[in-house]
Amino acid sequence: MAISVDTVYKTVLLILNKEQRGYMTPDEFNKIGTQVQRELFEKCFEDLNQQVRTPQTDMDYADRVALTDEKIAEFKTENDQTVAEKAIGVTVPTSNVFTVPSELYKLGSITYEPSSNIYPEMQRLGRSEFYHIRKAPLTTPTKTFPVYLYEDNKCIIYPDDITNVNDIKMQYVKKPTDIRWGYSVGSLGQYVFTNYPYVATAINIGDLTSSITANTTAGITINTYPAATYTSTGANLTAVFSVTVAGGTISSVDVTSQGSGYSVGDEITFDATDFPGGGAGTAVITLTEANLFSGSQQGYIDFGLQTSEQTELILNILLYAGIVIRDPQIVQVAQSELQQDKINEKS
Repeated sequence: MAISVDTVYKTVLLILNKEQRGYMTPDEFNKIGTQVQRELFEKCFEDLNQQVRTPQTDMDYADRVALTDEKIAEFKTENDQTVAEKAIGVTVPTSNVFTVPSELYKLGSITYEPSSNIYPEMQRLGRSEFYHIRKAPLTTPTKTFPVYLYEDNKCIIYPDDITNVNDIKMQYVKKPTDIRWGYSVGSLGQYVFTNYPYVATAINIGDLTSSITANTTAGITINTYPAATYTSTGANLTAVFSVTVAGGTISSVDVTSQGSGYSVGDEITFDATDFPGGGAGTAVITLTEANLFSGSQQGYIDFGLQTSEQTELILNILLYAGIVIRDPQIVQVAQSELQQDKINEKS
């Protein structure tokens, strides 16, 4: 289960502001939070390596190897050809060279899964080993006993007639996603948390009137329509718009639900005939980069770490915060707490 990015940010601000020691902006927090998450993530592998070399108890919740592996399990996954980040591909048509998923951090295993019920795990080889086994007929790779080389973020699979990406499954640990405390700016210039997940292709919540590129509507009944009908060139027609009509023409458009699947240049068209009272003409909104989540600060992305990491996460962020605002006392307190945690974990 993920750690709420809003909870962590507000906790950090509370600790910093209690003694009036400074303030951390959302942009600073997002960068520092992403860095700390990556550090804690990479530390799990070193901790696991250390724990497997020491005697362990078999009591529930006290096996440190199992507990550390659970932290890594948050990031274990398998490729999926329907998801861009998880998809693999071949470098050229009918090639046995497969590009690994873009989100991959550490490759675990690869299985060959054609239509048959036999799903052999492929053996990973180095170049020297591969050159030796292919010399002997008895050890030459087959579809029953396939092998692969892992080089330059690509897997070279043998026998080389395995070329279908749908027959290959990669199990791996994925990289943590950069965190994001998304916000909009309030009427007083304050940062207001946008409590909806970040989707790059979603439309920003709020006023979209400035993006109207054509407005020939006339004769519409004066009113506000909270779920106005529209057509769009976007992939998913799921955004919801509130349209206000004044003087028989559309005067303002607000996004009340962000939807997804939109791109720069997509057109959203409101036809006057779809509104009560009739009328004629259309109003067209042409989306720009600034209208989408990808070009704004809206939408949140939580920390992907296990919830047990929340305390250490906050302390590490405070450590960096003390450096940013140049307060050595914050650095010292955070370092002391972290050192005590490490002693408890290693003892």
